[in-house]
Amino acid sequence: MKKTLTLLIAVALATSSAAQAAQLIKLATLSPLSGGQSYIGTQIRNGAALALKDLQPQFAKLGYTVQLAAYDDQADPTTGVAAARRMAADKAVLGLVGTYNSGVVIPASAVLAPLHLSLVSPANTSPVVTSRGLKNVNRVTADDIVQGASGAKFMLGTLKAKKAYFLNDKSTYGEGLAREAEKTFKANGGMVVASEGTDEKNNFGALISKIQVMKPDVIYFGGIYDQVGAFLKQLREKGVNTPLMGAAGLDAKQLFDIAGDGIRNTYYTTSAPPVATIPAAAKYFTAYKTAYKDDPQGFSLFAYDSATVMLNSMLKAINDNKGKMPTREQIEGIVRTSTTKGLSGDIKFDSQGDRIDPAVYTFGIGNDKVLKVMK
Repeated sequence: MKKTLTLLIAVALATSSAAQAAQLIKLATLSPLSGGQSYIGTQIRNGAALALKDLQPQFAKLGYTVQLAAYDDQADPTTGVAAARRMAADKAVLGLVGTYNSGVVIPASAVLAPLHLSLVSPANTSPVVTSRGLKNVNRVTADDIVQGASGAKFMLGTLKAKKAYFLNDKSTYGEGLAREAEKTFKANGGMVVASEGTDEKNNFGALISKIQVMKPDVIYFGGIYDQVGAFLKQLREKGVNTPLMGAAGLDAKQLFDIAGDGIRNTYYTTSAPPVATIPAAAKYFTAYKTAYKDDPQGFSLFAYDSATVMLNSMLKAINDNKGKMPTREQIEGIVRTSTTKGLSGDIKFDSQGDRIDPAVYTFGIGNDKVLKVMK
């Protein structure tokens, strides 16, 4: 009996020592997990979670456990800043993947910058995100200057539009995007019949009446899929078939669900191609669908790549430290200067944290309601 008891105590002590030896690191995500934009926010969290699952064995070999700490910003800057303060207070959090909204990441990253808590964004496109010179901010997507100009050139060249009505959702993202598109449209001979912001979510009757009077050749809407989808539905119900152009904020299958038959004659630019079209992402597509019973969207793939950059930087820091816990400042420097092979291609950042040579795609949705890559 004494021998058995001694053996049990020895096993318990060994197990306890092993548990204590495995040091804990957390990878945070910050995105809307509730509210009207929660579908893509959840895809971002899920993409990061799958990257962590794939790289967890490498951490285990070095004596580390990595956990995902998912924070909900509700697409609201105040909520996002509060979440940023909470994750900053958790010393185990060494990196962040997020956010979805530029209006959230700008104040949240400013809170994290003095603490050297680095982030890689899968979605934020406002030029302000990286133009502030913060060492902790990086992104894998193309910014509004690139996407806005690309959209304007598509309207002029492919759609042959001469007159455009510019709308935005009054957010940092929407205003900046529409401004860049408008600038390029005017510089290349286009006429702007109106330019305004709207935070309306449900009743677009007055706005549609103005559009009917002004008869633009195209409508450019800098906004997110939940608002733009409702606008499209009402626009088409009023008999207005004018093409609508947008950008990455429309890159969600929920746009189809919300707009219904109104989805036709809609176009948008994005850096994130459909996951099913990327040969390197075939395994990821299957893993995502198996885990979450849904097809992965482009921003989930970018979240996977963002998390891969962050996690590989953590692994390098651990190896550089000969197994010792890395610091946030150390990881911050590695993220900015590293090159990572992602599912979307090689990822390397310039001195501001912008991805070097990001791709931009234009998609169109015709009367058949099928998403097509446009030339």
